[in-house]
Amino acid sequence: MMAFETSVFTFRISVPFEQWAAIFDSEDIRKMHDENGIQPLYRGVSEDDPMKVIVIHQAEAGVAKAFFEASREPIEAGGHIWDSTEITLWKAG
Repeated sequence: MMAFETSVFTFRISVPFEQWAAIFDSEDIRKMHDENGIQPLYRGVSEDDPMKVIVIHQAEAGVAKAFFEASREPIEAGGHIWDSTEITLWKAG
């Protein structure tokens, strides 16, 4: 049985949220998520800071973080400020 985890990424962006979200929601990114077994559950922008974003995914344990670490160039190209990223991992109890 596969162990699934929920990953919570918070980070800053260098472009307006609408611009970042259009890339995140694009067909190309959807295909990359599908190919890697990653299910985006939620993405949103902070009510207090329009440059702070949260993304929540579910995937097999380790997959979302490994995908993120292997995809720095396209992630940064979309306006994600790499060094601002905080990742927490959660599992069902």
